[in-house]
Amino acid sequence: MFDLLVLLIPGFPLVAVVINGLLGHRYSRELAGWLACGAVGLSFLCALAVFGDILGSKIAREVVAYTWIVGGALTVNLGFLIDSLTGVMLLVVTGVGLLIHVYSLGYMHGEEGFTRFFVYMNLFMVSMLLLVMGNNYLVLFIGWEGVGLCSYLLIGYYFDRISAAKAATKAFVVNRIGDAGFLLAIFLIFANFQSLDYTQVLPQVHRLSTEMATAIALCLFIGAVGKSAQIPLYTWLPDAMEGPTPVSALIHAATMVTAGVYMVVRNHALYDMAPAAMTLVGVIGGVTALFAATIGLVQYDIKRVLAYSTVSQLGYMFLACGVGAYIAAIFHLVTHAFFKALLFLSAGSVIHALGGEQDIRKMGGLASKIPLTHKTFLVGTLAIAGIPPLAGFWSKDEIMAHAFVHGHYGLYALAAIGALLTAFYMFRLTYLTFYGTSRIDPHVAHHVHESPPVMTRPLVALAALSIVGGFLGVPPEHGWMHGFLGSVVTPAETSSHTVSAGVMVGLMAFAVIVALSGWGIAHYLYAVKPQAADDWAARAPRVYTTLLNKYYVDELYDAIVVEPCKRLGRSWDWFDFHVIDRVVRGVGRFADVGSATSTWIEKHVIYGVLNLIAYANHLASWSWRKLQSGLVNHYAAVIVAGAFLLVHFLLVWLVGGTRV
Repeated sequence: MFDLLVLLIPGFPLVAVVINGLLGHRYSRELAGWLACGAVGLSFLCALAVFGDILGSKIAREVVAYTWIVGGALTVNLGFLIDSLTGVMLLVVTGVGLLIHVYSLGYMHGEEGFTRFFVYMNLFMVSMLLLVMGNNYLVLFIGWEGVGLCSYLLIGYYFDRISAAKAATKAFVVNRIGDAGFLLAIFLIFANFQSLDYTQVLPQVHRLSTEMATAIALCLFIGAVGKSAQIPLYTWLPDAMEGPTPVSALIHAATMVTAGVYMVVRNHALYDMAPAAMTLVGVIGGVTALFAATIGLVQYDIKRVLAYSTVSQLGYMFLACGVGAYIAAIFHLVTHAFFKALLFLSAGSVIHALGGEQDIRKMGGLASKIPLTHKTFLVGTLAIAGIPPLAGFWSKDEIMAHAFVHGHYGLYALAAIGALLTAFYMFRLTYLTFYGTSRIDPHVAHHVHESPPVMTRPLVALAALSIVGGFLGVPPEHGWMHGFLGSVVTPAETSSHTVSAGVMVGLMAFAVIVALSGWGIAHYLYAVKPQAADDWAARAPRVYTTLLNKYYVDELYDAIVVEPCKRLGRSWDWFDFHVIDRVVRGVGRFADVGSATSTWIEKHVIYGVLNLIAYANHLASWSWRKLQSGLVNHYAAVIVAGAFLLVHFLLVWLVGGTRV
């Protein structure tokens, strides 16, 4: 029964993809949407049942669907590894995914391509489930590439918009850079272990030299940097906001972008063997957390602020991995899925109420007009800012405390400054959107209304999870989450550091002060004295312009990568026209000259031979062409006849062998 439930988790969304993809045009859009949601709901119920089994036994189990690849030393099964880490990821993917699917029924209502949207969403669920459930690196990679494909399809959902088409292409290309590193890691793993199964590779990583472990870990991390939008491959994620808001919530906040974090944690034994790689992971995470937060300070598109917030929060997760706090990284992954999905969906509710407007300079005063959306967005803001006792406080504080206690003071400083900026830009976003005087276009203002229940109920559910979800990790480093994951994810740095209760309380108090300081600054600049924000920007115009233009990183990449590649392409066009084409034309002219000067006998012999070859080729092709009639019954007859002959010759051979 357990094996069947495991197979049904990705099976239900896969069936919905096939049915809606092939037959969706034959029935109503509403039925297609509910079929997609129902499939994810059934997947969630199966995940709950599997999680209950894991909770009771805490024993890792493998389920093999079939043997996929057999060749030489390589044997790969389409199999699933179900352990504590998989169980947590299953609930996040299917649970949050279900809420977003239901929300999409209301948000995407009336959109052209409604059924196509849900086919893509279900296909994403299948890919993400393969990614987190796979028992080997190749199944993980298939899911990894699948979510990349779905990301491309969903970002480019509005394919008639040039900006959406470019954003989809950008996401696809940037992710391929990371995927190249991931493939190299897979090759190195097989070369060293002659296997791609986690159960064969991870228990034996101690056999590797430090250099080889570092090489594999760095290649894996290149893949994680691309998928989870870290420096320097983060630029695709903000542009991905061109897709529908539910896409931003599901793929680019709650699940897909956390795949890199999951992959690093799954391979924590390998990273423990590579201290240099761990240090790089932590540094990249800390720098990304602060870097993205600074950009979020001045953005005016409500979804782009949340996008840079996602990049920043992912940085915290990698920082946690870099200091050996793997469970804290997964804990923050879970809480982030709750409050970031809530924030994106609440932002979608705002956009829905304003008829598609995303510029927060054209909002304000919405708290009284869409009160439920306002309350849920405020809960998400409090959670991500780290205000206790909401979820974000517990997970982010644990990451920061672990960095401090284990002596990573530089990373702790980056995380603390990033936390201050996070609280500031999130409350800035809240004040400009929901408070103050209304800046809404008069033609839009009288149409503002609260979203329908199919959209608001998922918001309420996510708000509740954002409030209570943090208690899964309380008390810090000894909560339920740590006990549940402890058998799978062992810390890199064992607790030889004895930390007094006073130190822990002091660190928690400092984290609260940091969060409240960010809130206080935002309150002063955007509620008490709104003009002060413009005054600050005017005093440092270069800094403000640099942040507004995102440090000109996209322009830099265009100058040093994109344009040189285009010029290289144009140079090959020149080479093709002026060199290759001239050679071909020259050969033709040489042949003409040779023909004119050749003797009558040579010409006729050559032409005769050529004509004979052409006639033989024509005759052979005419005879073989008769076999390709295009009629299925003819092909079936040939297959049956061939099978009959094979069986006949096999029997003759066996009888002859017996006689001998």
